[in-house]
Amino acid sequence: MPLVEISNLTKIYSQSESALGGTSRSRNEVRAVDDVSLDIHAGETLGLVGESGSGKSTLGRLILRLIEPTSGSIRFEGRDLLAASPGEMRRLRRDMQIIFQDPFASLDPRFRVEDIIAEPLLIHGSETAKGGIRARVVELLRAVGLDESILQRFPHEFSGGQRQRIGIARALALRPKFIVADEPVSALDVSVGAQIVNLLAQLQRDFGLTYLFISHSMPVVRYLSTRIAVMYRGKIVEIGSTDQITERPQHPYTRSLIEATPEVAV
Repeated sequence: MPLVEISNLTKIYSQSESALGGTSRSRNEVRAVDDVSLDIHAGETLGLVGESGSGKSTLGRLILRLIEPTSGSIRFEGRDLLAASPGEMRRLRRDMQIIFQDPFASLDPRFRVEDIIAEPLLIHGSETAKGGIRARVVELLRAVGLDESILQRFPHEFSGGQRQRIGIARALALRPKFIVADEPVSALDVSVGAQIVNLLAQLQRDFGLTYLFISHSMPVVRYLSTRIAVMYRGKIVEIGSTDQITERPQHPYTRSLIEATPEVAV
């Protein structure tokens, strides 16, 4: 059984009123995600690639129920996420986390590093004793290549790559099974981004993680992914193994992505 099963998932955004003051018509609707079905298997990285505005990030947030779909179904380990009660979703969220695109915006500037990483542990009651929480935070920092000496520092004191490492440590705090990595290197320099991609690959091996890795960069997706899904205007136009998609693409849009993207050293 797949870890994540998505069937006929659709998200429609519509303007509540037209420019003339009347109600909007269907032509004003935007199908950000349009009847998407796919499976994600435990232990794999499914790369989701497409240009900006193709619906990639919306799909990632739909899967985690950070936004609600217009129609369709989402199952996690066979459980229907859309039928889950708030209490059930709270428990399920321990297993499903997100790494955000912008490491400058995703960390609360008022919180120290220790508080940022400890927050999920406190919310979900994973650790009760303060010493237990700090030990877990230090363990997480070491896992992402950072030192406990930074515990009392604030986000503004770090580079973009360091902030993204802190964000990754926070995502790992509850020992999740599934992580949506939403363009996690697009705001970083190429060399720093390569370090983060290598870190994600190492963490997957160390912690048995499953990723939905969202990116507009085919070379980065190719390096990290087991399979690749290509998204265009809200639809999955092609999905297959990494070799199949990058060496024998079937869809014209996939071919254009491959041809348009320069190689990136990782």
